[in-house]
Amino acid sequence: MTTPGLTTVELLMRGEEILAATDPELAELLDAELRTQNDTLAAVAHASLADPSVLVATGSVLGNVTAEGYPGARYHPGAEIFDSIERLAVRRACAVFGARYANVQPHSCSAANQVVLYSLLDTGDTVLSLGLDDGGHLTHGARASMTGRHFQVVHYGLDDAGFIDYAAAARLAATHRPKLVIAGASAYPRTIDYAAFRAIADDVGAFLLADISHVSGLVAAGLHPSPIDHAHVTTTSTYKQLGGPRGGLILSGRDHATLASRLDRGVFPRVQGTPNAAAIAGKARALHLAGTAEFRAWARLIVADAQALAGALAARGHRIMTGGTDNHMVLVDVDAAGLTGVVAEKALRECGILANRNRISGDTKPATVGSGLRFGTNILAQRGLTPAQVRRIGQLADRVLRSISTTGDTGYRLDPVVRAEVGAEVADICRRFPFPGYTAASKEEIS
Repeated sequence: MTTPGLTTVELLMRGEEILAATDPELAELLDAELRTQNDTLAAVAHASLADPSVLVATGSVLGNVTAEGYPGARYHPGAEIFDSIERLAVRRACAVFGARYANVQPHSCSAANQVVLYSLLDTGDTVLSLGLDDGGHLTHGARASMTGRHFQVVHYGLDDAGFIDYAAAARLAATHRPKLVIAGASAYPRTIDYAAFRAIADDVGAFLLADISHVSGLVAAGLHPSPIDHAHVTTTSTYKQLGGPRGGLILSGRDHATLASRLDRGVFPRVQGTPNAAAIAGKARALHLAGTAEFRAWARLIVADAQALAGALAARGHRIMTGGTDNHMVLVDVDAAGLTGVVAEKALRECGILANRNRISGDTKPATVGSGLRFGTNILAQRGLTPAQVRRIGQLADRVLRSISTTGDTGYRLDPVVRAEVGAEVADICRRFPFPGYTAASKEEIS
């Protein structure tokens, strides 16, 4: 006999009531965060908006489940339902990306990248990757990361126009004979040629890892070339452009047969212990949404909005790295305008616009300061903003940047009239284009 109990929705509602009644300090902070998100234009490249149904799955009773290992082979009892959920997430990941293998347990893409490196390489092996200042990622071998300390890392870079220099990467591979080549970036606004990187890797007998964290939504929607059958292994986060919870995925295509068991062991027990069962449920829900026509429409708008934003800023004299964008990302050289990235970031934040400081190729400023500013259009597109409206946001950002008086690399003063007027228009845009599903809706609207 089944014990009478609450549904998932009823349990969450009860939890909200208890939180508000017994811990109002925390409840108010959570409410304040929701208000802040709703009232801010997040023009950031490193995030997307999770559907409320994803939040429900991620906050579900699966948070009570401890289950080391894999479905059907757990080291703890009572995981039968979680087994079904994890298998569902794996099936959906394979379907969305056309993969033949998926591991949905990584707690982040950083963890997924560590799994790949420590599964396929020995300490001291050589890795070839894009340098951090040229748009690479910490886990691709930067000295600040453990990956840069445990492996010999050689970095390829960009050509004079700011595009990946594939010919130089091939020459470096021939000289240094890496065991792993990494194709992927965290601040590169152009399409990556995974077939070219596979040829480079094959020429020296190396594995190819594609990190698609920043473009996985575009890959899923067919708007960016897929690396699945070019790379030996593909990794991604699930929150940057998939509208999912914090977490990562490891995927493989035609090379999966020889790698699957090594990667599984790399996740557990080598790098991680217990998987986050609730996050895996959130991933399953997000991956279901990623297969819909609505998701593909959102992805198309992401690219159109980014190109509109790049055009609006360029038309006002700002130097856009590579001259434009193919994805969600717009990288601006604010040093050319006499600013630093941190000053530009803080001034925009005062007006309700979020964009982050970023080092750019040849940067001489530290990462805490930076000479670049990175915009992204994932959340702007989720709000339903069209290219015409995003061009207006570009105009507002330009007005803010032109109204800054600097006092060194980090000190500045923003014209208070500009702050007030731009802030008011940003607030109006946020009111007119609220987060979908985050406002009160009738049953008819939900259905």
